[in-house]
Amino acid sequence: MGRLLDPPRHIEERTDAGVDADYKKLRNQVFLGAFIGYAAFYIVRKNFSMAIPMLEPFGFRPGELGTVLAMNAIAYALSKFLMGSVSDRSDARKFLPLGLFLAAVSMAFMVVPVQFLGAEHKGLAIVLMGVLNFLVGWFNGMGWPPCGRIMTHWFSQNERGTRMSVWNCAHNVGGALVGPMAVYGATWFGSWFYGAHTQYYFLAGTFLFPAATAILLAIIAYCLLRDTPQSCGLPAVEKWRNDYPKNYSAESETVLSTKDIFFKYVLNNKFLWFIAMANAFVYMVRYGCLDWAPTLLTAKNIDLKSAGWAYFAYEFAAIPGTLICGWMSDKIFHGARALPTMIFMAIVAVFIGLYWAFIDNLTVVLISLIGIGFFIYGPVMLIGVQALDLAPKNAAGTAAGLTGFFGYFFGTAILANTVIGYVAQNYGWNQTFILLIVACLLAIALMGFTFRQEKHLLNKKNTDKK
Repeated sequence: MGRLLDPPRHIEERTDAGVDADYKKLRNQVFLGAFIGYAAFYIVRKNFSMAIPMLEPFGFRPGELGTVLAMNAIAYALSKFLMGSVSDRSDARKFLPLGLFLAAVSMAFMVVPVQFLGAEHKGLAIVLMGVLNFLVGWFNGMGWPPCGRIMTHWFSQNERGTRMSVWNCAHNVGGALVGPMAVYGATWFGSWFYGAHTQYYFLAGTFLFPAATAILLAIIAYCLLRDTPQSCGLPAVEKWRNDYPKNYSAESETVLSTKDIFFKYVLNNKFLWFIAMANAFVYMVRYGCLDWAPTLLTAKNIDLKSAGWAYFAYEFAAIPGTLICGWMSDKIFHGARALPTMIFMAIVAVFIGLYWAFIDNLTVVLISLIGIGFFIYGPVMLIGVQALDLAPKNAAGTAAGLTGFFGYFFGTAILANTVIGYVAQNYGWNQTFILLIVACLLAIALMGFTFRQEKHLLNKKNTDKK
């Protein structure tokens, strides 16, 4: 496996007249491959949350299903951190499609515990669901790190914020498709697989249809992606654009050892730890709203089709929100990430309050989910950009993995999935809204400490330029 994923060697740098045109073409091609590939990961990522309302009539309880849901986040958190280190030493062209293929296969097998075990063998079914959702999460962790590697090698730091804000919309495109695919996949393919057993139709739309689509997209991503410019006979992007960051070193083009990645560039970086802790509460809000939306809405007698479109609206609204947040960070706040994050999280808290107050009104609920989706993904994106900026590009996957670990393990698995699941079951949905608003306030408070440190670093950078 290691030899299969080894990065391709740097080949002799081209000096012919076609270098510039080929570089531009390959950059666009690689960017498209990373966008399509990462969007496809989200087609087979959080599907289980769409299935939860349909599983409850089979005798499964929200608390135990929330535990299954948490397995995905736990695995993703560990994988994004640990596999990030592997990705920094692997061929991104192979690494990403392999993870996507394995995630899709694991997702397809999710039909087994529901269809063939069911509530009659409830304990075994829950365990198998948990194992499969863990595998889905683990293989999904192979998506972000190779994309981070691609972005840092093909795009220089001064253009990366804008590029990353566009690329970051990939997970919203993929995530937005989960709801409609679940609804229409069941309609189009349910009878093919289950005939008159309509209670199983949702399995086709929620698991099988997205899995087949993701495998096709994995093949397309492999055809488009390339590892580094040097593996294609092209110069480093900094040399090509004559755009060297202050901390640029030729060593950033080499493959580092695992020890150097972790101990020299990541674990001793205090600023990374600040944003990682804030990220936990940002992700609690992100997935606390998203994962439980179908269950909450159906509990309020809103039909599953409307819940699916609410899921779509939440994700789709994130696209303009992310782009605007990235633009504000670069143009209005001059590279600062903390302040726009704090502003956006405060607005998210307002929309959560609106969602809570008018939970029985589908129109207001949709407006609230659109507002939350619009404003929550900007902070998610900015924290990822900060992580890439704070480490050399040959350690980018691991740096992003640390912040991702906090976001998915603590913020998603423990807080958004498990805690909210059991709080909703034992104390009601009102208490979950209180938790989400508190999470917004804690994220703002933590980013306040980050803001002071970031302001100091930016002032120091400007002073050094004079």
